[in-house]
Amino acid sequence: MTVIAASDPSAAPLDGVAGWAADLMESIGAAGAGTAIALENLFPPLPSEVILPLAGFTASQGRIGLIAVLVWTTVGSVVGAVALYAVGALLGRDRTVALAARIPLVKASDILRTEAWFARHGTKAVFFGRMVPIFRSMISVPAGVERMPMRIFLTLTTLGSLIWNALFVMAGYLLGSRWQQVTSLVDTYSKIVLGAAVLAVLAFVVLRLTKAGKGGHRASR
Repeated sequence: MTVIAASDPSAAPLDGVAGWAADLMESIGAAGAGTAIALENLFPPLPSEVILPLAGFTASQGRIGLIAVLVWTTVGSVVGAVALYAVGALLGRDRTVALAARIPLVKASDILRTEAWFARHGTKAVFFGRMVPIFRSMISVPAGVERMPMRIFLTLTTLGSLIWNALFVMAGYLLGSRWQQVTSLVDTYSKIVLGAAVLAVLAFVVLRLTKAGKGGHRASR
């Protein structure tokens, strides 16, 4: 990939997500980084932890402007978040409850508790959620379902996204050809978050099955 080889002849060509993002940036500049981040919001398996440091590294080569990268990646984050907010808003509370009712072990009371929690902590969840892998995209959906005021949603999403994006873009910018070190570090962080989420789901399932078993035992007596 010319974006890399131009400054480091020994570097191996990029492939996968990194190669795709590099192609976008080579074709349309900083707007390519913003496009990649917008798509990353809609398709969480696309890792911003790869795209952002690569964009910072590309800016360090002078091929795109650093400020332009920060602006475009934040715009991309907001565009992707608004699209998911719209999905939640179109889905609405009634459809969400109806869909949740079809999920095994999930009760209507779980939805009510979630709504109550979001009413109390929704602003913090939207802001800090932008800095948590996986959840950074998904948090926009309940915000849409609960119809969080768009002005508040946009403000929190922009600020949270700017902090997250700036952290990784600047890391790539400062590390230069060693930008991939950022990816390996964040990969560990992402695995910890994912592991915690899996454990939380397992704990929920075990508790729900345990309560169901006790209820059935009492009914049979």
